[in-house]
Amino acid sequence: MDKLYEKRKKVVYDLICDDLYVPMKFKEMAILLQVSKEQRDDLRKILEELELEGKIYLSKKGKYCKGEARRLTGTYRASLKGFGFVVIEGEDADVYIDEKEDGGALDGDKVEIVIIREPKERRREGKVVRILERGVTKVVGLYQMRHGKNYGFVIPDNQRIAQDIFVPVEKSKGAMDGHKVVVELTSYGEPGKKPEGKVVEIIGHVNDPGTDIMSIVKGYDLPVGFSEKIMNQADRVAKPVSDADMAGRRDLRNWQMVTIDGEDAKDLDDAVSVTREEDGYLLGVHIADVTNYVQENSALDREAKERGTSVYLVDRVIPMLPHRLSNGICSLNEGEDRLALSCIMKVDMSGHVTDHEIAETVICVDRRMSYTSVKKILEDEDVQEIERYQEFVPMFRLMKELSGIIRERRKRRGSIDFDFPETKMILDESGKPIEIRPYDRNVATKIIEDFMLLANETVAEEYYWRELPFVYRTHEAPDEEKIRALATFINNFGYSMHVGTNEIRPKEIQKLLAKVENTPEEALISRLALRSMKQARYTPENTGHFGLAANYYTHFTSPIRRYPDLQIHRIIKDNLRGRMTPEKMEHYQSILPEVTKHSSEMERRADEAERETIKLKKVEYMQKHIGEVFEGVVSGLTKWGMYVELPNTIEGLVHVVNMTDDHYEYDETHYQMTGIHTHKVYKLGQKLKVRVTGTDRLLRTIDFEIADEGDMNYGEKQW
Repeated sequence: MDKLYEKRKKVVYDLICDDLYVPMKFKEMAILLQVSKEQRDDLRKILEELELEGKIYLSKKGKYCKGEARRLTGTYRASLKGFGFVVIEGEDADVYIDEKEDGGALDGDKVEIVIIREPKERRREGKVVRILERGVTKVVGLYQMRHGKNYGFVIPDNQRIAQDIFVPVEKSKGAMDGHKVVVELTSYGEPGKKPEGKVVEIIGHVNDPGTDIMSIVKGYDLPVGFSEKIMNQADRVAKPVSDADMAGRRDLRNWQMVTIDGEDAKDLDDAVSVTREEDGYLLGVHIADVTNYVQENSALDREAKERGTSVYLVDRVIPMLPHRLSNGICSLNEGEDRLALSCIMKVDMSGHVTDHEIAETVICVDRRMSYTSVKKILEDEDVQEIERYQEFVPMFRLMKELSGIIRERRKRRGSIDFDFPETKMILDESGKPIEIRPYDRNVATKIIEDFMLLANETVAEEYYWRELPFVYRTHEAPDEEKIRALATFINNFGYSMHVGTNEIRPKEIQKLLAKVENTPEEALISRLALRSMKQARYTPENTGHFGLAANYYTHFTSPIRRYPDLQIHRIIKDNLRGRMTPEKMEHYQSILPEVTKHSSEMERRADEAERETIKLKKVEYMQKHIGEVFEGVVSGLTKWGMYVELPNTIEGLVHVVNMTDDHYEYDETHYQMTGIHTHKVYKLGQKLKVRVTGTDRLLRTIDFEIADEGDMNYGEKQW
């Protein structure tokens, strides 16, 4: 049989390589070879093998040709609709992969593809010819037994994994119906056969408190705890600040300074101080010197580098460093001596930094302030709060003054400020959401934001001109075609923006956001503008930050929770102490490409996990409100329905099939839904009442229907 198969392969190959017949489509070849219907699958298999061997390739017109097509390597990303894309490193445009051409690839797999079509107007289309490395080895999902059978299935939480996973009973680890489990894949399946796996961990029953969030933790492969070795090392290094520790440092313990954070924050890594100078202000941004306790290449450092960042989920924080450090000796706690790296800046009345110093210091924070308290003092003029913190009130007023100057200067140069309200979620002891509301920025959050941004820019600029190896936070200019698409879209609403040849300036985006402020379409246009941007990332090369309109930017201010900041502190200290030898420079140059790449990836993972937990709790919250009516605004329109956002940031879908008073069509040109009989129109920003009709915890979706104007079946709480 094998000999016959090889003989057929040679005949097919010779036929394709014969100039008399090349190129030809599959159907033409089958006719020429007089292949029967039953033999066609065998012919396809032969062609696929020859393609894998690189001897032939499929042309854009679907014809087989001799020679090898251009092969690309990238990461396969599956969509929820079956098809996928391959992201090629170093290329902006990804490659579309039809469901029939995915070669059995799963989301996250590293694959080799060939381009089969390159249309002028649309994205390239490709075909997976080889899976180089599996991105998924473990899957989290819901275990379901097949009663009376000796097997079960795991339904993946990740909707991008389309197939259930077959689990023989002897590999189920005793899992029962309704258990959330982690299953390790032992086989990735093939046409007509499901992937197989073995249960390696039972997370808990789907209805048990905490199982939902832990499933997300496991699904994103987030670390759950620290090893005994790391905990022991943290205990050893977390000693009180001694005279030896302070030797050679600038002593700032007599400076008036505070931390300003959220009420529930425990890892306080930045303190601020401001005094008035003759020709401006003296601003001090004092950052915890974590590198004093986390030595390079120690067990603590290796773990922090692997984690890349702390992860902030709705019900827990997964820290980059053990709490013994992050909430203890590294945290700038009130009234305690702490080691710091300080960026002390002289800022003139126009917001320019005229002089600065970066120094190793010892500090002692006078007060641990909350955003709420500072807002009460500066915005609400709360008499009790002003009395309570009277000795600090003059400094807070200086901070507000300076913050406004810095912000105005940033605005003048074109910095883009996407002011979306974040979600503030209150959970009970069992992890159930009891309140959801927008977490708005106020004067206090803006003060800290402005001061941290200025320190980050100042540090980045100094080290850029020192020409030392460094870690920058970069944000590239958006693709011209995405901006042109945005410019075309906003014309529907009567707005325009100037797009120069091969260049878009951040000021144009800023102007657009200013124009749409307080309009019904503000939320949509702001989101579309944000989506047209590229993602910021960490790089060893400085290419500037488009969104901030900054030539130099870094992350210097959060070494407790971000590894790039910790890495930067090491470089700064080596420079300050005269240890930046050619050997040390070479060392940093060799490690920074991988450090920045991994940190960027871990940041993406953390953001996605955080978003998933928020979506999950929003769905859980609305389960208690099915049948109730709320007022919201139309936040998005598509051919399948309208998205409506409630004032508490929860968003749901009114599906077009549930708009029963008429047949509604989506008018893409004017971005509205129109009833073909009644001519009733729904537009962005329009207020309307909706009833909650259902939720789906697996898909993390909320369904609404339009409520009658007279329906007063309001929920107990209106937002």
